[in-house]
Amino acid sequence: MSNKIITLEIDLHPSDNQRLASLCGPFDDNIKHLERRLGVEINYRGHFFTIVGQTHTAAAALDIIKTLYVATAPLRGEIADIEPEQIHLAIKESGVLEQQHESSIRYGKEVVVKTKKGVIKPRTPNQAQYLMNMVTHDITFGVGPAGTGKTYLAVAAAVDALERQEIRRILLTRPAVEAGEKLGFLPGDLSQKVDPYLRPLYDALFEMLGFERVEKLIERNVIEVAPLAYMRGRTLNDAFIILDESQNTTVEQMKMFLTRIGFNSRAVITGDVTQIDLPRGAKSGLRHAIEVLSQVEEISFNFFQAEDVVRHPVVARIVNAYEQWEAQDQKQRQLHEQRRREERAAGLLSSVVSETSPAQPTSSNPHESHLS
Repeated sequence: MSNKIITLEIDLHPSDNQRLASLCGPFDDNIKHLERRLGVEINYRGHFFTIVGQTHTAAAALDIIKTLYVATAPLRGEIADIEPEQIHLAIKESGVLEQQHESSIRYGKEVVVKTKKGVIKPRTPNQAQYLMNMVTHDITFGVGPAGTGKTYLAVAAAVDALERQEIRRILLTRPAVEAGEKLGFLPGDLSQKVDPYLRPLYDALFEMLGFERVEKLIERNVIEVAPLAYMRGRTLNDAFIILDESQNTTVEQMKMFLTRIGFNSRAVITGDVTQIDLPRGAKSGLRHAIEVLSQVEEISFNFFQAEDVVRHPVVARIVNAYEQWEAQDQKQRQLHEQRRREERAAGLLSSVVSETSPAQPTSSNPHESHLS
């Protein structure tokens, strides 16, 4: 794929100022959206457009502009406004973003995330694949033990997307299991109530953007922090959404979260299925999602192992020790369950045999026989 910069031109016909206004959107928002998503520069005077960019992205932008202009044709005398959803679908149908990602993979470009504090690089192959999947998939699951970089890399990818203006806001959420999602009894406003549960996400943001900038972005609602319970009923467009500690969601909460994702949004769900804090008998939404969604092409699953732990070396050994113990414990449980089934089957067989055996004749009293 060529990285050559080219200039393309197009004159839209038939000329119609109302259709042109619909195409460009208020304050040229639609044009800016195309520029941001495709990495091109679009200028226009009247109905004459010039597009500057790499060969494939400039050509895609030209085709999308033509398609959207056709969509502004009057219907029953009225000119419809071009909505963000139409732009998103037009970009997706063009396949240009997928071509860009495939090119990066094919030519072995290093996957990195750029933030104000420097470049963040993956330290293991699993982390590199995780970062790539967050770019190429709308929904990405990161599942594995503590210390593997699941949450940190997700926040880094969100910050990178915000800095590139690929999205307009970052939304961070986490189930507050310890409070049973009932936060009303806690003192303070919503942010103060949920801060303790979202501290790991804040720490990563502060490290990458600095405390002052994070505070300003939160004030402007560019970065939003909310408990999972407050996501119901919302549709999130142009956002990078991170659900942390997802092993503590119920099946219903996970389904609710996944159906909040709107146009031009990406979601990353992180969790550790070995650290579930749900009440006994409640099924983890993360476990259920892995079972139900593993064959959906648009969703990627990334499973981290002990070798991906990037904290203190002893953490990896702790994770390994727990994994070995859990494997042995599961094996013993299976053997115990098998023995119980065998004993139950033997008991049933014994009762069936006793029921089907012919009854033995009752011996008569010899004295009674003599007297008769």
